[in-house]
Amino acid sequence: MLLQNLHIIGHDTVKDLRIGDDRIQEIACNLSPVSDEIQLEFDNAIAFPGLINSHDHLDFNLFPQLGNQVYKSYREWGEDIQKNDREIIESVLGVPGEIRIKWGLYKNLVNGFTTVVNHGKHIEIPNPFINVFQECHSLHSVREKGWKFKLNRPFAGKQPFVIHVGEGVDQAAFEEIDELVRWNLFKRKIIAVHGVSMDMRQAPAFEALVWCPASNLFMLNATARVDKLKQETKILFGTDSTLSAEWNAWEHIRLARETEMLNDDELFQSLTKHPAEAWSLNDRGVLGEGKKADIVIATKKNDGKNMDDFFQLNPEDILLVVCAGKIVLFDESLHSLLANLTATNQFGELIVNGSIKWVIGNPDALIKEIKNYLPGVKLFDQ
Repeated sequence: MLLQNLHIIGHDTVKDLRIGDDRIQEIACNLSPVSDEIQLEFDNAIAFPGLINSHDHLDFNLFPQLGNQVYKSYREWGEDIQKNDREIIESVLGVPGEIRIKWGLYKNLVNGFTTVVNHGKHIEIPNPFINVFQECHSLHSVREKGWKFKLNRPFAGKQPFVIHVGEGVDQAAFEEIDELVRWNLFKRKIIAVHGVSMDMRQAPAFEALVWCPASNLFMLNATARVDKLKQETKILFGTDSTLSAEWNAWEHIRLARETEMLNDDELFQSLTKHPAEAWSLNDRGVLGEGKKADIVIATKKNDGKNMDDFFQLNPEDILLVVCAGKIVLFDESLHSLLANLTATNQFGELIVNGSIKWVIGNPDALIKEIKNYLPGVKLFDQ
């Protein structure tokens, strides 16, 4: 596959990119096509590595955002929604898990994520169309029964432990971080999620912190001080599920940018290079020859060479997503060039913010199944 005329983020000149099997073979100017390869020439488009979502709950993305006040902690929020939104919770959980998980995959795909870290119990996903990372030990929080034993059990291997911690603004949220660190008897690698109450003294105990600003600000009207914490640990970006954060991840990213706690390059790296390093995905997170061909191409909106092109994107602006060398999403504008893919029923139409995207699988059948259980549900604002 040859992708031509791309403004690749981090490159000063327009380049072409050739994919062979699941790898990027060449990045250069004016590459010549070879016989029988798919050739797509773009006009005014940017390219960047497939994004890495370091925190989601794939089976919780049919929920609306729940909660109608500012809370002191996730515990207070959880108690409130269990009391006041029980009917909504039960109706969504009434949708079979495999349906909810597949919709969670589509949420990530339309936002340009080619890798998502699923937090929670290991789930079996037959033939996922993006990379679902589960090579870790998931703990919910220090409220989980038996968490001390699970963290310290013998022969746990080298996989990191991932846990919600410090998700609150009260003293209990702060103290639970110290409790977690104190009980990490074997100094296991821990990647913390949220860390709203984390301070610079605590941060070095963690391999990385997953920052979920949209979820935190919705629930707590506060978020982790990553401007300080980045000096002591690696910062990764996560969306969380739609239970506490809207489906459009680009709104999350702009919200993060508005805090000015990370500069543009740091924020971009929190979605690409840094999570690839933290999760040991060493062939992902950058566009380079020999790397895994996880690529997003989107409409370029500015004439400048700064990062504004990236940060102004929305899902409807994404033109092409390639995961491990395979096309998994393309815009309607490319349909005539890729009609062979739709002719074999590998792809189906999905309306995203009023824009037609062709995505791998049968999204129409999935939506019909969802609406059998949730007749009034809004999916991607439709």
